[in-house]
Amino acid sequence: MDNSCKILITGGYGFVGSNLATYLKRNGNVQLTALDIKKEGGVQYDRNISWDNLDNEDCGAYDAIIHLAGMAHDTGGNAVAREKYFEINSGLTQRIFDWFLKSEAKTFIFFSSVKAVADTVKGEFLTEDAEPSPKTPYGESKLRAEEYIGSKESITPESKKVFILRPAMIHGPGNKGNLNLLYKTVSKRIPWPLGKFDNLRSFTSIDNVCYVIENIIAGKIPQGTYQIADDTPLSTNSLIRLIAESLGRKPHILSLPRPLIRCIAKAGDCLGLPLDSERLKKLTESYIVSNLKIKGALGIDSMPVSSTEGMIKTLKSFKNVKTRETSL
Repeated sequence: MDNSCKILITGGYGFVGSNLATYLKRNGNVQLTALDIKKEGGVQYDRNISWDNLDNEDCGAYDAIIHLAGMAHDTGGNAVAREKYFEINSGLTQRIFDWFLKSEAKTFIFFSSVKAVADTVKGEFLTEDAEPSPKTPYGESKLRAEEYIGSKESITPESKKVFILRPAMIHGPGNKGNLNLLYKTVSKRIPWPLGKFDNLRSFTSIDNVCYVIENIIAGKIPQGTYQIADDTPLSTNSLIRLIAESLGRKPHILSLPRPLIRCIAKAGDCLGLPLDSERLKKLTESYIVSNLKIKGALGIDSMPVSSTEGMIKTLKSFKNVKTRETSL
């Protein structure tokens, strides 16, 4: 990577941004600017700017823009939440991409999601050629952002390179979401009741994400749309076993009848229980993402961090956080 590379990262203090900034600083003498609504975390950026000050930024100040800022979590699915998704995921993308077009930056990287394409994978696995058909405000807003970028293709100079990345669920230090729920379940010695459900899901180690970004910035990947995923999908049951192993315990997996579990989940829809139909789907459905296109562009046979290696690293970070909290 060019040591003089100047990079603007939106959402710089989020989970991905913090890990990415640390990775880039460790692997090159880059100059990083965070564009975020907050200025906190252990990452030391060279500069911080707010969205209010974006229009006052020097258009010649950056070589690359990495757009991570977005609204990721479902807040209930009501009309207000839906509008918020589009305001943030689509609106901010339009704003930063328009700024990129008038700037002297040569590389634009937009973090979309596999959910911009499909909430349920039809067939064996998901590829970049699949016809997008998102079903949630999150996926729909990400797709609209992709479409806006595509609508500007005719006026985007050939000297500028645009990348749309669709990662599977990213995990690593600082990760939040269903993976944390699984970890807490096992750490509290609660038996896992979904042993009867046999599924496979693709995940993405934050280290593999950073590796891809590093190679894009170095000019080693042709512009385009790419999915990012670890090489081997994991089942929820195998995740439970890995979590138990990281805690030095034996896994407690129960194989309760599927009809019983589905009845409990339906009751959860009405009673607000931790297990409802949507969460059951997320925990038990198969969702396999192909990474053949990005590996072909990189000229590699396998991603640098294996599925198990990356997951173990993430789980160790959970344990370290819990240990620190206990000592306070």
